[in-house]
Amino acid sequence: MNSFIGIARDAFDRFTEDDGWAIASHVALSALTSLFPFLIFMTALAGFLGTGNLATEATSIIFDVWPEAVARPIAKEIEAVVGTAGGGLLTVGAGLALYFSTNGIEALRVALNRAYGLREMRSWWLTRIESVAFVFIAAVSLLALGLLVVLAPIIWDAAVGFFPWIAPYASLVTTARLALATALTVLTLIVLHLKLPCGKRTLSDIWPGIVVTVLLSLAYALGFAWYLRGAAQTYVKTYAGLSSVMIALVFLYAISATFIYGGEFNAASLRMRKRDVPCPPQA
Repeated sequence: MNSFIGIARDAFDRFTEDDGWAIASHVALSALTSLFPFLIFMTALAGFLGTGNLATEATSIIFDVWPEAVARPIAKEIEAVVGTAGGGLLTVGAGLALYFSTNGIEALRVALNRAYGLREMRSWWLTRIESVAFVFIAAVSLLALGLLVVLAPIIWDAAVGFFPWIAPYASLVTTARLALATALTVLTLIVLHLKLPCGKRTLSDIWPGIVVTVLLSLAYALGFAWYLRGAAQTYVKTYAGLSSVMIALVFLYAISATFIYGGEFNAASLRMRKRDVPCPPQA
């Protein structure tokens, strides 16, 4: 217990020394501005594959883990933007959307390198190509999950036909959907901590910070949702038409801070174990 408190305190001290609050605002803004290009690219990819309706399901998976008061207005705006986006994949617009959607990943890379106390040694074009690959893989994975969500009711109906006794458990489908979104979030965190910063880490190196990030994010999401039930109108009066954007930014800012703190927590744990993870020299 004492070691955990020591690591948590060391992580917070380093978080403030590394300008974690300022970096969190950069990550939050980059994430919000990258979200629309990413979903536009995913919609274009779905159209290219002839499965345009999967983009809607994939988008809903992203927002399943967001508080409803935050997700609902942003999802509405995204539906309006994506609904007017062209479906052709090999277009200039889709290519630009793919490129601009990598800005959020690059912001996360900067945050994690700083949290782990590393200096990026790879060429900028190499890391950008890697980010493009991440975006493409994420889009394909989300579309595959969207297909699973679309097929789930059909599979359930078939299962009920064979096993009628499971019919009363239909409400578990909603729980399963939330569990799927949560598992996707955890998997994303694992990939980000393993692959984005320079150097090599193992799963045992990163799992403490991932657990801390998930728990802090969950606590904040529940608290923020409770707060918005009584204060949402304050944002509307203060920011008028920009209220939904500001609510999303505040939410993403805190989530980004927990993400960076998770990296700092891992770095503090590595320091306690006297384990160094250097960046390899540039080839």
